[in-house]
Amino acid sequence: MRPPGVMRRLREDEGGVTLVELLVGAAMGIVLMGAVATLVVSALKFQPQITGKAENVSGARWVLERMTRELRSGERIEVGEPSKVVFIGYSRRSPCGSTTVLPEGTPSIPCKITYSCTTTACSRTESPPASAAGAGTTQILYSGINSNQVFTYQPAGDPTKATYVKVKLRVPDPKGSGSLTISDGASLRNATLSF
Repeated sequence: MRPPGVMRRLREDEGGVTLVELLVGAAMGIVLMGAVATLVVSALKFQPQITGKAENVSGARWVLERMTRELRSGERIEVGEPSKVVFIGYSRRSPCGSTTVLPEGTPSIPCKITYSCTTTACSRTESPPASAAGAGTTQILYSGINSNQVFTYQPAGDPTKATYVKVKLRVPDPKGSGSLTISDGASLRNATLSF
């Protein structure tokens, strides 16, 4: 508890801030609020670009993961070009290219899988192994790339003897300054590796 004299002095004290102190404090507050507003405006301005870049990268990563997973299940490459790969792989759909999924415990069936990329999109076609390349059900996997040079093969030379396929997707940077490159690769599951 405070002594009674202190309480009386606090009630009688008419001290406060001067006009100069008030003006300086207000000016400092305005400068601080202006800085905060500038940061908020710049963050809002660049948010669509950041979101666009994140969407491009996540979509390309999903497609890349699907391509490499299916390549790992592959036995052999039938056609190998920088913009296209045709290989025999295994699918959980019967017949090849359908939407009917095989029952649990049933082994996967061999299918001809074709990945074809243009300068704007990549598509996937699944068909029976004996069919012509590209015949079957085609679906667009990803739109938004800016290069059709997607596949490279190791060992170099004859792509039909390749045991490793590198996949490189280039997506445009939302800022308009070049491309974002996302790459991965896979060895064919039943391919004979030579070192």
